[in-house]
Amino acid sequence: MNTPVIAVTTDCKDIDPYVWHATPGSYLDAASQVAKVIPMMVPNLGDQLDLDSMLERVDGLLVTGSRTNMHPSRYGAESTSDHEPFDPTRDATTLPLIVRAIEIGMPVLAICRGIQELNVAFGGSLTANFQKIREIEGHEYPFEGTPDERFSLSHGLKIKPGSCIAAILEDEIENQSVDVNSLHTQALDQLGERIVVEATSEDGTIEAVTVADAPGFVVGVQWHPEYWAETDAASNAILRAFGDASREYLAQKRGLAVAAE
Repeated sequence: MNTPVIAVTTDCKDIDPYVWHATPGSYLDAASQVAKVIPMMVPNLGDQLDLDSMLERVDGLLVTGSRTNMHPSRYGAESTSDHEPFDPTRDATTLPLIVRAIEIGMPVLAICRGIQELNVAFGGSLTANFQKIREIEGHEYPFEGTPDERFSLSHGLKIKPGSCIAAILEDEIENQSVDVNSLHTQALDQLGERIVVEATSEDGTIEAVTVADAPGFVVGVQWHPEYWAETDAASNAILRAFGDASREYLAQKRGLAVAAE
Protein backbone atom coordinates (compact mmCIF):
# COMPACT_ATOMS: atom_id res chain seq x y z
CA MET A 1 0.00 0.00 0.00
CA ASN A 2 3.00 2.33 0.34
CA THR A 3 4.34 1.76 -3.17
CA PRO A 4 3.24 4.35 -5.75
CA VAL A 5 1.67 3.24 -9.01
CA ILE A 6 2.78 5.20 -12.08
CA ALA A 7 1.26 5.46 -15.52
CA VAL A 8 3.65 4.58 -18.36
CA THR A 9 2.92 5.67 -21.92
CA THR A 10 2.96 3.13 -24.74
CA ASP A 11 3.39 2.87 -28.52
CA CYS A 12 1.05 1.21 -30.98
CA LYS A 13 2.79 -1.55 -32.95
CA ASP A 14 1.37 -3.59 -35.83
CA ILE A 15 2.26 -7.19 -35.08
CA ASP A 16 0.10 -9.38 -37.29
CA PRO A 17 -2.76 -9.74 -36.90
CA TYR A 18 -3.05 -7.32 -33.98
CA VAL A 19 -2.26 -3.75 -32.95
CA TRP A 20 -0.21 -3.99 -29.76
CA HIS A 21 0.04 -1.28 -27.10
CA ALA A 22 3.55 -1.77 -25.74
CA THR A 23 6.60 -0.12 -24.19
CA PRO A 24 10.27 -1.20 -23.95
CA GLY A 25 11.11 -3.23 -20.87
CA SER A 26 13.97 -0.91 -19.92
CA TYR A 27 11.47 1.74 -18.77
CA LEU A 28 9.51 -0.77 -16.70
CA ASP A 29 12.68 -2.18 -15.14
CA ALA A 30 14.00 1.29 -14.25
CA ALA A 31 10.67 2.26 -12.73
CA SER A 32 10.37 -0.91 -10.70
CA GLN A 33 13.97 -1.50 -9.67
CA VAL A 34 15.33 2.04 -9.29
CA ALA A 35 12.39 4.40 -8.81
CA LYS A 36 10.78 1.67 -6.65
CA VAL A 37 7.30 2.20 -8.09
CA ILE A 38 4.76 -0.06 -9.76
CA PRO A 39 4.54 0.71 -13.51
CA MET A 40 1.17 0.39 -15.26
CA MET A 41 1.01 0.82 -19.03
CA VAL A 42 -1.54 3.22 -20.49
CA PRO A 43 -3.26 2.17 -23.74
CA ASN A 44 -3.40 4.69 -26.58
CA LEU A 45 -7.14 5.28 -26.63
CA GLY A 46 -7.11 9.00 -27.36
CA ASP A 47 -10.33 10.76 -26.37
CA GLN A 48 -11.84 7.41 -25.32
CA LEU A 49 -9.56 7.53 -22.26
CA ASP A 50 -11.14 9.12 -19.19
CA LEU A 51 -8.06 11.02 -18.04
CA ASP A 52 -9.31 12.09 -14.63
CA SER A 53 -10.56 8.62 -13.71
CA MET A 54 -7.27 7.07 -14.79
CA LEU A 55 -5.08 9.68 -13.07
CA GLU A 56 -7.02 9.26 -9.82
CA ARG A 57 -5.61 5.74 -9.65
CA VAL A 58 -1.93 6.54 -10.21
CA ASP A 59 0.73 8.62 -8.49
CA GLY A 60 3.06 9.61 -11.32
CA LEU A 61 3.44 9.70 -15.10
CA LEU A 62 6.43 8.36 -17.05
CA VAL A 63 6.38 9.50 -20.68
CA THR A 64 8.64 7.13 -22.58
CA GLY A 65 10.85 7.49 -25.61
CA SER A 66 9.98 5.86 -28.90
CA ARG A 67 11.28 5.10 -32.36
CA THR A 68 8.33 7.13 -33.69
CA ASN A 69 8.04 10.91 -33.88
CA MET A 70 5.15 13.25 -33.26
CA HIS A 71 3.18 14.14 -36.35
CA PRO A 72 4.25 17.68 -37.37
CA SER A 73 0.65 18.80 -37.79
CA ARG A 74 0.58 18.87 -33.99
CA TYR A 75 2.86 21.93 -34.09
CA GLY A 76 1.81 23.50 -37.38
CA ALA A 77 4.42 22.04 -39.72
CA GLU A 78 4.07 20.10 -42.95
CA SER A 79 4.94 16.42 -42.97
CA THR A 80 8.09 15.24 -44.78
CA SER A 81 10.05 12.00 -44.80
CA ASP A 82 12.38 13.55 -42.20
CA HIS A 83 9.52 13.58 -39.70
CA GLU A 84 8.64 9.89 -40.01
CA PRO A 85 7.77 7.38 -38.60
CA PHE A 86 4.54 8.38 -36.83
CA ASP A 87 2.22 7.05 -34.15
CA PRO A 88 -0.87 9.31 -34.26
CA THR A 89 -2.77 7.27 -31.67
CA ARG A 90 0.02 7.95 -29.19
CA ASP A 91 -0.03 11.67 -30.01
CA ALA A 92 -3.77 11.81 -29.35
CA THR A 93 -3.28 10.16 -25.96
CA THR A 94 -0.09 11.64 -24.55
CA LEU A 95 -0.61 15.34 -25.28
CA PRO A 96 -3.77 15.78 -23.16
CA LEU A 97 -2.45 13.27 -20.62
CA ILE A 98 0.72 15.29 -20.00
CA VAL A 99 -1.16 18.57 -19.62
CA ARG A 100 -3.73 17.12 -17.22
CA ALA A 101 -1.13 15.34 -15.07
CA ILE A 102 0.83 18.58 -14.67
CA GLU A 103 -2.34 20.57 -13.91
CA ILE A 104 -3.16 18.36 -10.93
CA GLY A 105 0.41 18.39 -9.60
CA MET A 106 1.28 14.80 -10.47
CA PRO A 107 5.01 14.04 -10.88
CA VAL A 108 5.98 13.75 -14.54
CA LEU A 109 9.22 12.37 -16.00
CA ALA A 110 9.37 12.77 -19.80
CA ILE A 111 12.14 10.97 -21.70
CA CYS A 112 13.30 11.49 -25.34
CA ARG A 113 10.05 11.52 -27.35
CA GLY A 114 8.53 12.44 -24.03
CA ILE A 115 10.38 15.77 -23.73
CA GLN A 116 9.29 16.55 -27.28
CA GLU A 117 5.68 15.74 -26.43
CA LEU A 118 5.96 17.89 -23.30
CA ASN A 119 7.14 20.86 -25.38
CA VAL A 120 4.44 20.43 -28.03
CA ALA A 121 1.74 19.92 -25.38
CA PHE A 122 2.47 23.47 -24.22
CA GLY A 123 2.51 24.96 -27.73
CA GLY A 124 6.14 24.44 -28.74
CA SER A 125 7.66 22.99 -31.91
CA LEU A 126 10.35 20.54 -33.02
CA THR A 127 13.13 20.41 -35.59
CA ALA A 128 13.30 17.21 -37.65
CA ASN A 129 16.67 15.91 -38.88
CA PHE A 130 18.13 18.57 -36.61
CA GLN A 131 21.78 17.54 -36.96
CA LYS A 132 21.76 18.27 -40.67
CA ILE A 133 19.62 21.41 -40.44
CA ARG A 134 21.67 22.89 -37.59
CA GLU A 135 24.98 21.59 -38.99
CA ILE A 136 26.06 19.91 -35.76
CA GLU A 137 27.45 16.49 -34.88
CA GLY A 138 27.37 14.12 -31.94
CA HIS A 139 23.63 13.43 -31.65
CA GLU A 140 23.32 10.36 -33.81
CA TYR A 141 20.53 7.81 -33.63
CA PRO A 142 22.64 4.64 -34.00
CA PHE A 143 20.74 1.70 -35.48
CA GLU A 144 23.63 -0.78 -35.41
CA GLY A 145 25.72 -2.25 -32.62
CA THR A 146 24.87 -3.83 -29.30
CA PRO A 147 22.36 -2.09 -27.01
CA ASP A 148 25.22 -0.95 -24.76
CA GLU A 149 26.98 0.56 -27.76
CA ARG A 150 23.84 2.28 -29.01
CA PHE A 151 23.02 3.73 -25.59
CA SER A 152 26.61 4.64 -24.70
CA LEU A 153 27.20 7.95 -22.92
CA SER A 154 28.43 10.25 -25.68
CA HIS A 155 28.47 13.91 -24.63
CA GLY A 156 28.35 16.21 -21.64
CA LEU A 157 25.76 18.65 -20.32
CA LYS A 158 25.75 22.35 -19.52
CA ILE A 159 23.40 22.50 -16.53
CA LYS A 160 21.73 25.72 -15.41
CA PRO A 161 22.68 26.52 -11.80
CA GLY A 162 19.75 26.50 -9.42
CA SER A 163 17.59 24.42 -11.75
CA CYS A 164 15.53 21.38 -10.84
CA ILE A 165 17.87 19.07 -12.75
CA ALA A 166 20.87 20.69 -11.01
CA ALA A 167 19.36 19.86 -7.62
CA ILE A 168 18.73 16.26 -8.69
CA LEU A 169 22.28 15.86 -10.02
CA GLU A 170 24.00 17.91 -7.31
CA ASP A 171 26.32 15.13 -6.14
CA GLU A 172 27.22 14.08 -9.68
CA ILE A 173 27.97 17.68 -10.73
CA GLU A 174 30.33 18.08 -7.76
CA ASN A 175 32.16 14.82 -8.38
CA GLN A 176 32.40 14.71 -12.18
CA SER A 177 30.96 16.00 -15.42
CA VAL A 178 27.56 14.57 -16.29
CA ASP A 179 27.59 12.62 -19.56
CA VAL A 180 24.48 11.45 -21.38
CA ASN A 181 23.58 9.38 -24.42
CA SER A 182 21.95 10.44 -27.68
CA LEU A 183 19.34 8.52 -29.67
CA HIS A 184 17.12 11.12 -31.31
CA THR A 185 16.52 12.50 -34.79
CA GLN A 186 14.45 15.49 -33.63
CA ALA A 187 15.12 18.27 -31.13
CA LEU A 188 13.18 21.00 -29.40
CA ASP A 189 12.84 24.18 -31.46
CA GLN A 190 10.48 26.94 -30.32
CA LEU A 191 9.74 26.51 -26.65
CA GLY A 192 6.20 25.97 -25.49
CA GLU A 193 4.55 28.33 -23.04
CA ARG A 194 6.04 27.91 -19.55
CA ILE A 195 8.71 25.47 -20.81
CA VAL A 196 12.02 26.38 -19.16
CA VAL A 197 15.41 25.11 -20.38
CA GLU A 198 17.51 23.57 -17.59
CA ALA A 199 20.36 21.93 -19.52
CA THR A 200 21.87 21.92 -23.00
CA SER A 201 24.70 20.15 -24.78
CA GLU A 202 27.79 22.15 -25.76
CA ASP A 203 26.29 22.86 -29.21
CA GLY A 204 23.12 24.33 -27.69
CA THR A 205 20.77 21.38 -28.21
CA ILE A 206 18.16 21.43 -25.46
CA GLU A 207 18.68 18.43 -23.18
CA ALA A 208 16.49 19.09 -20.13
CA VAL A 209 13.45 21.23 -19.34
CA THR A 210 10.81 21.81 -16.72
CA VAL A 211 7.50 23.68 -16.62
CA ALA A 212 7.40 27.04 -14.87
CA ASP A 213 4.99 27.27 -11.94
CA ALA A 214 4.05 23.60 -12.19
CA PRO A 215 2.50 22.50 -8.89
CA GLY A 216 4.49 19.26 -8.88
CA PHE A 217 7.70 17.58 -10.07
CA VAL A 218 8.18 17.96 -13.86
CA VAL A 219 11.41 16.92 -15.58
CA GLY A 220 11.90 16.37 -19.30
CA VAL A 221 15.18 14.97 -20.64
CA GLN A 222 16.23 14.34 -24.22
CA TRP A 223 18.53 11.43 -23.34
CA HIS A 224 17.76 7.95 -21.98
CA PRO A 225 18.48 7.65 -18.23
CA GLU A 226 16.31 4.53 -18.01
CA TYR A 227 18.88 2.41 -19.86
CA TRP A 228 21.72 3.02 -17.36
CA ALA A 229 19.52 3.62 -14.31
CA GLU A 230 21.14 0.87 -12.26
CA THR A 231 24.80 1.62 -13.07
CA ASP A 232 25.20 5.31 -13.97
CA ALA A 233 24.99 7.70 -11.02
CA ALA A 234 23.26 10.54 -12.89
CA SER A 235 20.72 8.24 -14.51
CA ASN A 236 20.07 6.59 -11.16
CA ALA A 237 19.54 9.96 -9.47
CA ILE A 238 16.89 11.02 -12.00
CA LEU A 239 14.85 7.83 -11.58
CA ARG A 240 15.15 7.97 -7.81
CA ALA A 241 14.01 11.62 -7.75
CA PHE A 242 10.95 10.69 -9.79
CA GLY A 243 10.20 7.80 -7.46
CA ASP A 244 10.57 10.03 -4.39
CA ALA A 245 8.24 12.62 -5.92
CA SER A 246 5.67 9.90 -6.62
CA ARG A 247 5.85 8.71 -3.01
CA GLU A 248 5.33 12.26 -1.78
CA TYR A 249 2.36 12.65 -4.12
CA LEU A 250 0.83 9.41 -2.83
CA ALA A 251 1.32 10.51 0.79
CA GLN A 252 -0.30 13.86 0.03
CA LYS A 253 -3.30 12.16 -1.61
CA ARG A 254 -3.74 9.94 1.42
CA GLY A 255 -3.49 12.91 3.75
CA LEU A 256 -6.18 14.77 1.85
CA ALA A 257 -8.40 11.68 1.86
CA VAL A 258 -8.05 11.30 5.63
CA ALA A 259 -8.75 15.01 6.17
CA ALA A 260 -11.90 14.74 4.05
CA GLU A 261 -13.16 11.94 6.27
